[in-house]
Amino acid sequence: MFRDTSAFHDWFADRGRENAYRVTRTPLDRLDGWHFDTGTTNLVHRSGRFYSIEGLEVSTDHREVETWTQPIILQPEIGILGILVKEFDGVPHCLMQAKMEPGNVNVLQLSPTVQATRSNYTRVHQGNAVPYLEYFVAPRRGRVVFDALQSEQGSWFLNKRNRNMIVEVTEDVELRDDFCWLTFEQLGELLREDNLVNMDSRTVLSGLPFLDRPGGAEFGGPAAHHTEELLSWFTEARSRYRLDRRTLPLAQVRGWVRDDELIRHESGRYFEVVGVDVQASNREVTSWSQPMIKPSDRGVIAFLARWIDGTFHVLVQARTEAGTSDVVEMSPTVNCIPSNYRGSPVSQRPRYLDQVLMAPASKVLLDVVHSEEGGRFYHAENRYLVVEVDEDFPVEVPADFVWMTPEQLVGFVRYGNYVNVAARCLLTCMNVGRRVPERALLA
Repeated sequence: MFRDTSAFHDWFADRGRENAYRVTRTPLDRLDGWHFDTGTTNLVHRSGRFYSIEGLEVSTDHREVETWTQPIILQPEIGILGILVKEFDGVPHCLMQAKMEPGNVNVLQLSPTVQATRSNYTRVHQGNAVPYLEYFVAPRRGRVVFDALQSEQGSWFLNKRNRNMIVEVTEDVELRDDFCWLTFEQLGELLREDNLVNMDSRTVLSGLPFLDRPGGAEFGGPAAHHTEELLSWFTEARSRYRLDRRTLPLAQVRGWVRDDELIRHESGRYFEVVGVDVQASNREVTSWSQPMIKPSDRGVIAFLARWIDGTFHVLVQARTEAGTSDVVEMSPTVNCIPSNYRGSPVSQRPRYLDQVLMAPASKVLLDVVHSEEGGRFYHAENRYLVVEVDEDFPVEVPADFVWMTPEQLVGFVRYGNYVNVAARCLLTCMNVGRRVPERALLA
């Protein structure tokens, strides 16, 4: 436990010095254990496990273009992302891990207690056991506070889900190397720092009710829409639109160039599939190779926010992505890589993107850069924003959008498969990070 976050930073820096890490970009055809399958041309591991890079053909009436093909990650197994919580002197603390991931821009970030794929925790790689796993698999010790299957990035994963869990314990817990106890207040401070609290921590923490909110009181008063209305809006969106996908051999993906080095789009936009060789002294295995998705540029994930009849609301979008499991998910107002739309006609630019990017500093309530999942994505960063709009901004919005309170959105998080990973991470920055106006935080 740390007196303050400066003491944490000293510990965290020491973890980086104590352990040895090296990540080297490597041509795809030289990745140890990986090959382009002669039958399917997909990029697969020799074990047949972990994940594969395959082709996907998408047809939908709910995106800027109606049909396209792309590479995508197939990883059908469900992993565990879990945070252990314990009170010390009446104050809840979270057990967090300083964890190396090859895709992190700064290599080492703050991870949940357990962050493991099924292949990892069943030890397909024949490596060391995952610490603290016994608290998150049945029969477990402790009280489950939050447990939901949640989606991952639909632009790069096909139907990928992980089990997000928070488990509270009262017994003594052995503190291992690379782990530490942090209060929610300390985590809130760290969430305001760029590229420190990793994506897996942020998505798990989104399952918390809004902190310091006795009785679930809303931001100042009643919400603009009852939960039943929001469910109807969401069900209507899932029913209104179409999303058809079929996997296909990687070689049949149109508009993408594949060579021995990498896979890229012919325009230079969207993302690349690259390879890395990894060495890490404190992982379950100390060296491995893998392919990763590297986005073309930094993304923007943003809520527009406003007060409606004295209650703080965010503007939520029903969004379709290539890998979404059920047509749409609840997403932030804006969720894109802006440079992908450079030169595009206004009709094909994401709605409200320019309003977010051109907002005056006085209207920006939250602005922080965070990395995406460093186990599959290489140097993937997003700028997370909450931008307050004036009271003359319309309450009536297009059919794909709806105003809801952050607490209402958290309510949907707890049931799983409603709220996408971008919105969950942004909610955590607002909640634990506590960067919305004071009158929005105090009941």
